[in-house]
Amino acid sequence: MADSNQSQGPALNVEKIYVKDISYEAPNVPQVFLEQTVPEVGIQLHIAHSPVARDEGLYEVILGVTVTAKVQEKTVFLAEVQQCGLFRISGVAVDELPLVLEIGCPNILLPFAREVINDLVGKGGFPQLLISPVNFDLLYQQKQTAGTPSANH
Repeated sequence: MADSNQSQGPALNVEKIYVKDISYEAPNVPQVFLEQTVPEVGIQLHIAHSPVARDEGLYEVILGVTVTAKVQEKTVFLAEVQQCGLFRISGVAVDELPLVLEIGCPNILLPFAREVINDLVGKGGFPQLLISPVNFDLLYQQKQTAGTPSANH
């Protein structure tokens, strides 16, 4: 009889989801509440990963999300979160590992980061802010085309 671990194929298990760092600033309140101008909102993403226990297939993946709302050059609010996860990955070829760490894991982390950002912005007195779905496949392909190394971006 074959070993059941070998016949299972690739596996991605979520061990823990957590916030590593969080920041919120609204330097121009309450004045911005009096203005009727709709702010321009920009979102930046950052993905980093590192082995925690490589021999056990345990990796930390960090999805950094920064949301900046501005009216002209005046910052309305700035919200940042490092949404993290500990992932146990097994049965994945070494050359396929970056795909799991930079596409699969961030897809799992994004809904948690979206909730944290929305909560921060709402508690700051601003309307709900929903981050749209992200195509991490496309971001990974663009990064590879640009020649950026696949680890720790």
